[in-house]
Amino acid sequence: MHESAYAIAKSLVSVAWADGDYADAEKQMLSAVFDAFGATEKETLDLHAYATERRTLEDVPLQDLSAADRRVLLQYAVFLSYADGHQSPDEVAFLTELAAKLRIADEEAKSLMEAARVRAEAHKHLL
Repeated sequence: MHESAYAIAKSLVSVAWADGDYADAEKQMLSAVFDAFGATEKETLDLHAYATERRTLEDVPLQDLSAADRRVLLQYAVFLSYADGHQSPDEVAFLTELAAKLRIADEEAKSLMEAARVRAEAHKHLL
């Protein structure tokens, strides 16, 4: 897996923990993301081991993410927040904080999150 994809994957672990519960639906969705990113079996095992401990915004490897990677991360984060079928208030707050940490301007972040939310809502029956 490319270094930036690995950084996005690690960051998504923080999103999975945003509401304080790392549920099976989130584990399954992360597995699918790892697979989509071309993770090797070892990388997948390492990422799942990394996910056994609660991760926070402080664990997002900002230095490994380009400007484009940060926007991709934010959109994947919105999708992941729907893993259990809905976004909790804690997840919404986390996404807002994530956008700020990623240094994405407020208006752009709102636009990115809204577009991702619409797609997630339209496809949540597949999640």
